[in-house]
Amino acid sequence: MKIMVIGGGGREHAIIKKIKENPLAEKIYALPGNGGIAIDAECVDISATDLERIVEFAKENAIDYAIVAPDDPLVLGLVDLLEGEGIPCFGPSRAAAIIEGSKAFSKELMKAYGIPTAEYEIFDDVEAAYEYIENCNIPVVIKADGLALGKGVIIAKSREDARAAIKSIMEDKTFGKSGDTIVIEEFLEGPEVSVLAFTDGNTLIPMVSSTDHKRANDGDEGLNTGGMGTIAPSPYFTEAVAEVCNEEIFLPTMIAMNREVRRFKGCLYFGLMITNNGPKVIEYNCRFGDPETQVVLPLLKTDLLDIMIAVTNERLEEVDVEFSDAHACCVIMASGGYPEKYEKGFPITIDDDISDDANIFIAGAKLSEDGTLLTNGGRVLGVTETADTLKEAIEKAYGAVSKIHFDKAHFRSDIGKKALEA
Repeated sequence: MKIMVIGGGGREHAIIKKIKENPLAEKIYALPGNGGIAIDAECVDISATDLERIVEFAKENAIDYAIVAPDDPLVLGLVDLLEGEGIPCFGPSRAAAIIEGSKAFSKELMKAYGIPTAEYEIFDDVEAAYEYIENCNIPVVIKADGLALGKGVIIAKSREDARAAIKSIMEDKTFGKSGDTIVIEEFLEGPEVSVLAFTDGNTLIPMVSSTDHKRANDGDEGLNTGGMGTIAPSPYFTEAVAEVCNEEIFLPTMIAMNREVRRFKGCLYFGLMITNNGPKVIEYNCRFGDPETQVVLPLLKTDLLDIMIAVTNERLEEVDVEFSDAHACCVIMASGGYPEKYEKGFPITIDDDISDDANIFIAGAKLSEDGTLLTNGGRVLGVTETADTLKEAIEKAYGAVSKIHFDKAHFRSDIGKKALEA
């Protein structure tokens, strides 16, 4: 099979490494890929949002199967375009991807179908939003309605912070048109858990749970990022919590999307808060999370490509999806200054004595003319290790990190610390 993977980050590298295990994957293209992905697939310099050129490439190269990983092309409808040309895909349609593409839609969906989430109000009028802030409970969470690279969520701890957030999103257009509408919602407390799930619209199979670390610095300090590291499984996602989530959140969401004539086929991401009043949905994503994918897939025992094809063909119930009982830890190595200004172009070196078990997923890097791997983004790479215990997985991951070098490298030293204490 000739397979095309859309995207160019650590998530896509993890997916490509996993599908390479299937002998049917004789040729893999990554659009656009990156310098690290180039080791495992042929990279093609076409942007993930250049839908027209992607479809042309797929037709010209007789692609047998496409995996659309990032949110933007999914929300823009790339799966619909490719399937319209007879190319089967893993990923939701444009109609289904709205579950991430519009936070207002997802909140209204949950309200209509009784899926537990934070109380909220939706505003497309800036003055009405300012007026609401004067009397609501503080702290409060303010979200841009549309896609914002995972950064369109602001926790306002004072009314002044809330006013500043509304101004930034709705008036200054920090996130462009994604901020034309905002959601202002109740501030929830409790540990956060991410659960990815395979679903074909008939069957839903949750993957192993994980806990992401969003803040840039140790102790959950600093700015929100796309994710600085992850552990799996999450100690907060107990069997009892999993049962509640399956009955009150996971299956009801799949059923709700079917009833809205928006059948979801692909990977559905549930961002959860385990509150004193039970688990509640913080957000949905219409695709594999990043860096969650980098700890979940190394624990997957069943062939990933087989699962994906079963999802596409609506035969997921026929696949026995199994995960290892091991633990995994992923530490993200970023450019100094991320998520704000940072420098690029530093050589990346890896010591020869790095653990053979280390999974290195490249996100922001490019190859120089002489074949040197250079930093080329905020999150440069993820290092994942697995072990029988979480403590050992964390120790192995940081051991591997110590063997990877580039100027001004930044990473958190406390990934998994709270989970160990839990």
